[in-house]
Amino acid sequence: MASKQNSNSAQNSSKNRVIYSEFGQNTDSAALERAKPDLPPAQQNLKIEASRKGRKGKTVTVISGFQTSNETLEKLVKQLKTHCGSGGTLKEDMIEIQGDHAQKLLEMLTKLGYKAKISGR
Repeated sequence: MASKQNSNSAQNSSKNRVIYSEFGQNTDSAALERAKPDLPPAQQNLKIEASRKGRKGKTVTVISGFQTSNETLEKLVKQLKTHCGSGGTLKEDMIEIQGDHAQKLLEMLTKLGYKAKISGR
């Protein structure tokens, strides 16, 4: 009976065994991600731009320059979408709002304390 347990534990340990790892164990992937500064709104310089590139002629307002966490950005996207009454998304630390809402977004972001400029006009 003891030999069966030893062989089972040997098989289980061989499945979990690391043959080679240059940087040690990759158990904590959150620690390996690049740290992102979480600056207050007054210290962030945002750029608002209406764009049609790669969108089959549809206009999208793109806000870039954020230096904050994804949770904060997700909350901000929701606020901006409801303020403009249109759809939008968060892509690679940029907010995209459907339609040309540059002036509305500029007013809303300055009320929230962000430094924002409209570019591309």
